[in-house]
Amino acid sequence: MNKLWGGRFTKRPEQWIDEFGASIAFDQQLAQEDIEGSLAHVKMLAKCGILQREEAEAIQNGLLSLLEQAKKNELPFSAQYEDIHLNIEKHLIDKIGPVGGKLHTGRSRNDQVATDMHLYLKKHVQTIVSLIGNLQKVLVEKAEQHVETLVPGYTHLQRAQPVSFAHHLLAYFWMLQRDVERFKESLKRIDMSPLGSGALAGTTFPIDREYSANLLGFSSIYENSMDAVSDRDFIIEFLSNSSMLMMHLSRFCEELILWSSQEFQFIEMDDVYATGSSIMPQKKNPDMAELIRGKTGRVYGNLLSLLTVMKGLPLAYNKDLQEDKEGMFDTVTTVEGCLTIFAGMIETMTVNEEKMEQTTKQDFSNATELADYLAAKGMPFREAHEVVGKLVLTCIQKGVYLMDLSVEDYQEASDLFEPDIYEVLDPRTAVNRRNSYGGTGFTQVKLAIQKAKEIITEHVVN
Repeated sequence: MNKLWGGRFTKRPEQWIDEFGASIAFDQQLAQEDIEGSLAHVKMLAKCGILQREEAEAIQNGLLSLLEQAKKNELPFSAQYEDIHLNIEKHLIDKIGPVGGKLHTGRSRNDQVATDMHLYLKKHVQTIVSLIGNLQKVLVEKAEQHVETLVPGYTHLQRAQPVSFAHHLLAYFWMLQRDVERFKESLKRIDMSPLGSGALAGTTFPIDREYSANLLGFSSIYENSMDAVSDRDFIIEFLSNSSMLMMHLSRFCEELILWSSQEFQFIEMDDVYATGSSIMPQKKNPDMAELIRGKTGRVYGNLLSLLTVMKGLPLAYNKDLQEDKEGMFDTVTTVEGCLTIFAGMIETMTVNEEKMEQTTKQDFSNATELADYLAAKGMPFREAHEVVGKLVLTCIQKGVYLMDLSVEDYQEASDLFEPDIYEVLDPRTAVNRRNSYGGTGFTQVKLAIQKAKEIITEHVVN
């Protein structure tokens, strides 16, 4: 069977070489985008008088028929035709005859594949933004249930200060909001049309690139044909944004895994998102959280892979660029799946409020309250820090906590202490007093929830 580009060649490659060079095994995922791009292209060719009306109508009808088959996954593909473009063209010619070969007038596979990927990512970035918004909504709903649920806050994975559990959850809301903003911003670079740039130098045909871009819903076109066919910045940016998102999800997963352990017992994952052990009957493993944490590595790898592919490529198109797609497809599938699973995990997890609050009373995370108490009464904070440090040491030596010391113990350390110190030491008081903007005080947390709800509404509107 002759290649569609085989006129210059006297030999055909062996089958295994064909298979090595073919991309149809993965770029068939671009079938709908490829046909959509071709529909816009043929309409433009007709508008510009490059194709006769009857020719354009025949090609358009053939493409529409192929599009319906593609939507139903009914199109067969073959490595003999290398990639999605030649497979679709072969199907078109089989369906409507030699006139189908006129579709490729004024374009190259180089601008064709770039157009396909712009269309593909534009759709999926919008889907990802929507999925992040859904996860944010679930987080806010869970936070609203736990404004006054206390939990230890940690630094260095050591108990530091008690906080509202809602405040802790909302920290991830704001991480995700930055992810949303990054993905939305990236759409400016994705929403550009390379169609009509040809192989690298444009075309001699009197095409109208703005017209085909408008048909495809692109907001702008590439200014330089060489840049248009060789640019993969928009994919790299997508992979970078996805890596950042996965890093945030992975951090959250690490906490969910810790919190669900016997040592913490802060939460329990729903059975749907956990598995058992093949040998230990008592086990309930947070496997979905572990998988999301693990899949972060593959997304990072996809970013590094494409950066490495691109780093030494001269202009314009090179076959190396065939390696841009699998990592992109894999990242889209991974990110969309992880976001969907994550929303379910948070929505269904059980929060052990009593255990959380109990732990805030069995540590020294209220020590800062003592130092602030002394500082508010005029003692320099550094001196107050030392006084409280010695009190903590006394407690450790006695095997008690700060609430267990007597008023006399406190007044021996400093005569600024008064009986009201026990109210100050109460974890609930400690949390609620932190009422600075963005703090963990209950009033501030409620304000933060309201602001988060407004942002979620904006997601829906925009």
